[in-house]
Amino acid sequence: MSAPRPIRMLPRRASLGTWRTLSAMVHAAQHGTGHDLGHAGNGRYIRIVEVSPRDGLQNLPPPAVSTEIKRELIERLLLAGLKNVEVGSFVRPDRVPQMSNTATLLPTLPSPSSHHTHLKDVRIPDDAGIVHYPVLIPNKRGLDTLLSLEAHARENHRERLTDEIAMFVSATEEFSRANNGASVEKVLASLPSVVEKALANGYRVRGYVSCVMSDPYAGKTDPRVVVPVVRRLLNLGCYEVSLGDTTGEGNPEAWRVLWRTLQSAGVPMHQIAAHCHDTFSMALPSILALLPLGLRTIDSSLAGLGGCPYSPGATGNVPTEDVVYALHEMGYQTGVDLDKLVEAGNWVSEVLGVRNESRVGRAMWARRRKKDGEEGSGI
Repeated sequence: MSAPRPIRMLPRRASLGTWRTLSAMVHAAQHGTGHDLGHAGNGRYIRIVEVSPRDGLQNLPPPAVSTEIKRELIERLLLAGLKNVEVGSFVRPDRVPQMSNTATLLPTLPSPSSHHTHLKDVRIPDDAGIVHYPVLIPNKRGLDTLLSLEAHARENHRERLTDEIAMFVSATEEFSRANNGASVEKVLASLPSVVEKALANGYRVRGYVSCVMSDPYAGKTDPRVVVPVVRRLLNLGCYEVSLGDTTGEGNPEAWRVLWRTLQSAGVPMHQIAAHCHDTFSMALPSILALLPLGLRTIDSSLAGLGGCPYSPGATGNVPTEDVVYALHEMGYQTGVDLDKLVEAGNWVSEVLGVRNESRVGRAMWARRRKKDGEEGSGI
């Protein structure tokens, strides 16, 4: 395997003053003026895939966050109304130490059926109240590990641990060789047997495509190279493909170009999700730009936790609190309790000793503390 090109170092999350721009975009979308964001949500349901327990934690230095903390994080996310929570991955522990306890964590989680709810007064698909615990599976060995866990659970008369796996492939050669140790084609060629076995065992399969905006080793990604990778994953049987801006260098116009490129190529866009890292504060504006084009599913991470170990400088995913706040303000529905979500974000930031990257989370928490202080002093 040839050595990857030198990494283009990225700065920490940039302060670009986009929050004022975002507020203007939200107002424009609500009132149908400017910024080309179309009409308000009119109650349309948007599915949130919460990735903080996996994508959010994987970039933290060892030792691994304890199973107990991870379990409480997931429980708090469920209590906030999130139904799709990516709980871990079966990857090599020497490469991603934070995921080393996924096999221990999964059997301790609340039964998915115990959190299956009907969301009242929310126009949603019939199955949107079902809880899913997707786990990232890089290869056949990872799937075999999961199947072994499931067999042990059955022996102990437990219901299945999860009904969903996720698989990933890069859109670009350079990142594929650095992250997967193989070419894009070799990675894609290895997936059919894994997907077939997963489907045969009752799992639904979600695909990720990394580096759809840029590659940390090679620069900007041509949207046309993303198309065949997405098609291959859908043809394999993935029910959905999430487009990953791994470096966080995307922007609203670049995302619109990619979306329309896929659409023009005949890709069924109702099966496409957006996974935006927020390195340059462009994640939320990019997501808002895709809503009028038909975006239905958004990946996000509580408190903006995360980053990719193989894309140095790329900060976390877009904060879930910011996404939910913006969607609700624009008239979309998510089934998520924002107050409980903010509580969870503040809790996990304190427990991990990291900065809460959610502007909405910080603002709402500060207001709550001020209000509690005023009430406590009798003001």
